[in-house]
Amino acid sequence: MGDQFFDTIPAFTAFKDVVQKDRYRPLPEDWLIGVADVVNSTGALQAGRYKAVNTVGASVISAIMNLDRDASFPFVFGGDGAAFAVPESRRDAVAGALAGCQRWAEEEIELQLRAALVPVRDVIAAGKQVNVARFQVSPGVAYAMFSGGGIAWADAAMKSGEYAVEPAAPGTRPDLSGLSCRWRPMESRNGEILSLLVVPTGDENEEEFSRVVESVLTILNRETARDGHPVAPEGPSYSWPPQDLGIEVSATSGGKSKFGRALAIIGEQAIPCVLEFLGKSLKRFDPKRYRLEVAQNTDFRKFDDGLKLTVDCESKTIAEIEQVLEKAQSEGTAFYGLFRQDSAVMTCIIPSAARDDHIHFVDGGSGGYALAAVQLKKAIAAASE
Repeated sequence: MGDQFFDTIPAFTAFKDVVQKDRYRPLPEDWLIGVADVVNSTGALQAGRYKAVNTVGASVISAIMNLDRDASFPFVFGGDGAAFAVPESRRDAVAGALAGCQRWAEEEIELQLRAALVPVRDVIAAGKQVNVARFQVSPGVAYAMFSGGGIAWADAAMKSGEYAVEPAAPGTRPDLSGLSCRWRPMESRNGEILSLLVVPTGDENEEEFSRVVESVLTILNRETARDGHPVAPEGPSYSWPPQDLGIEVSATSGGKSKFGRALAIIGEQAIPCVLEFLGKSLKRFDPKRYRLEVAQNTDFRKFDDGLKLTVDCESKTIAEIEQVLEKAQSEGTAFYGLFRQDSAVMTCIIPSAARDDHIHFVDGGSGGYALAAVQLKKAIAAASE
C-alpha cells in the first residue's frame, strides 16, 4: 500500500505555475481514480446543512488516509465530494473504506454519498488523460492538482451509474479519526468570499484556457492581499464550544459511546483555548504556531480539470474577474460558475496537532463550490441548446 508515486513528482510553490504542463506527470495506467459526491447536495445546502455536506465530502479522503498513514496518494476536495487516485492493488481496501463512508453518511448524517472506482486505463481508452502535479503549500503539506480531463470523465461516469461502489452493510463505520470541524466560520475581511469554478469548453483550446486562468490569478494577485487567502495570516479563531460538535461526534465515535466522544472533543478543544488565553504552550503544542500552520496548509486554490478558488476579495475585484470570464465564455473558451457569501468554513484532517502535516479544506460558508456548480451547469446547458 505504500506506493510513493505522488511524492516523486517535483513540487512547485508558485500557484501561477499550475497551468505549466511540465509540472504534471501522467498517472500510472495500473492505478484507479476514486470519485465521490453527495447526492442532491444543493438541496442539503439550501436547508442550511453546509458543514454536514463538507464533512461527508472530506470523509472520503480521511477514510482512505486512515487505511495506511504511510501510503501517499493524490487527492482533491470538492466541497460536496472528493477525487483521488490509488494503485489498483489497493482496490479492495479502498472500496471498503468508500462503502463504509456511504453507510455512515446515510445512517448518521442522513445524506446519500455515491462513489466509484474507475481504472485509469479506461479513462485513457476514452481519450482522456490523468496528469498530476504537486503544489507545496508549506513544508509539511502538498496538494495534488489534476489536468487532462480524466477526473471530470470519471465523475461523469459515476453520475451515470458506472463503476459504482455499493454501500457497506448496515451499521458499518469507516475509520474517520482525525476528521474535525472546530474552527469558527471565517468572516470576509475584504468584502465577500467568492467560490469560483472555471472549466475549459473542450480539449482543443488548452492554451486559450490557460491564459484565462492566468488572467484570473493575475487579478487576484494585483487586487488582493495574499492572493485572496480567506484565512487570516494569524490563522482561524479557536471556538468555544467546539463548532458542529454533533457532526464530529458522529464521524469519529467509531461505534463507541457518543457521549464519551463528545466529552473528549470538548476537553480537547478546551486545551488550545486556555493555552492561547494564557499565552502558554504544552509540550510540543503551541496554539499560536498551530494557527499559523493552519493558514499555511489551507487548500483555498486548486486545479482539478479546471480552476477552483475560495477567495476573500472586494466586490469590484469579483466584477473584474467576472468580466474576464464572461468574455471567455462568450468566445467559447471557458465555462464558469461563482457564488458569493459572507464567510468561509473549514473542515480538517489532523493526524496529530503536534505535527505540521495537518490538512485543511476550505469552502464557502453558504454553499460555496456546490452552489457555484449550479451556475456552471446552467452555463454548460445553455451553450448546448
